[in-house]
Amino acid sequence: MIPRGRRKAFVNTVRIVGAGSIGTHHAHAARQLGWSVTVTDVSEAALERMRRDLYPSRYGAWDEAITQLSPDRAQGHFDLVIIGTPPDSHVPLALAALSESPVAILIEKPLAPPAATVEQLAARAADSATRVFVGYDHVVGRAAQMIARELAAGVVGRPLTIDVEFREHWAGIFRAHPWLAGPADSYLGFSEAGGGAAGEHSHAMNLWQFFAEAAGAGRVRQVQAAMDYISTSDGAAYDRLCLLLLRTESGLLGRVVQDVVTLPAELGCKPGADAVILRRPDQEDDVRIIHKTRPDDFIDELRHIERCCRDGVPSPIDLRHGLETQRLIRAAHETARLGTRITLDLAPPEGGDGAPIRSQQHV
Repeated sequence: MIPRGRRKAFVNTVRIVGAGSIGTHHAHAARQLGWSVTVTDVSEAALERMRRDLYPSRYGAWDEAITQLSPDRAQGHFDLVIIGTPPDSHVPLALAALSESPVAILIEKPLAPPAATVEQLAARAADSATRVFVGYDHVVGRAAQMIARELAAGVVGRPLTIDVEFREHWAGIFRAHPWLAGPADSYLGFSEAGGGAAGEHSHAMNLWQFFAEAAGAGRVRQVQAAMDYISTSDGAAYDRLCLLLLRTESGLLGRVVQDVVTLPAELGCKPGADAVILRRPDQEDDVRIIHKTRPDDFIDELRHIERCCRDGVPSPIDLRHGLETQRLIRAAHETARLGTRITLDLAPPEGGDGAPIRSQQHV
């Protein structure tokens, strides 16, 4: 979804909405690129926590070049607006940001709660010169991009299947959110609010869709999910396991596993590195180690956004792809609830998120 109209120069002024964990990551990434950063939050306590605790504990010291303001005091034009708040506020904040005509908007994943209406955002974005991105940053990382190039080039032939897992216990997530006592303290502990394994770890769904498209297999056509929902004594209600079987419009069948129960987390090949391993019969493995840290992911993401805005090229984190993953999250919950396999309506995604169900087949 590349907007029509004349594009403005990207001169690197950033407003970050939300002073939590993701806002802190993006503030540091933008400053590493030399950009001017303003952080706004409705909570003065959140701004202070970011300044005194979060940022220094991750990056050594607070960066005095970062401006912190309440939302009503953030004046002037910003090239990039980053929305790093809970999912139920993403669409209203993005619509408000579109009225300010920035060069780009980056919305943290998931795009919205599963049942949220996102058609208005899709329509407004399609008619705007503003680029809208959704923060599935792993697909623009160096490892995923390398795999996509190999798939597109046919180096390994046409894939017989694709399997993506994103498994991490809550403990790792809450170490990054030390002000939260547990899932019930935020949207993370509520599937209907965009939390649980399906929402929090939807990077895996998004990666599966990205690799399928890179391989020429097309969009996801059928979804069958098994979910393990739990309710806790402190009021949380979420899916701790999200298991998906996906089939594309060309017939490629594969699997996605997302959970919040696996210890230790199964992320990367080793701390500080990813690996791409090309394995062929009767040949030694071609192992490519990509050294990077989690902060590097956000720096790469912002560089990617700047390049896409400058050159006017499509992006795997464009709103169109975020809408596709949003629809898949919704369909996962629906198929688990109904005990059916769901066939998705593959109407052009630019027109909205689309009805998630065209037909149902009991299995």
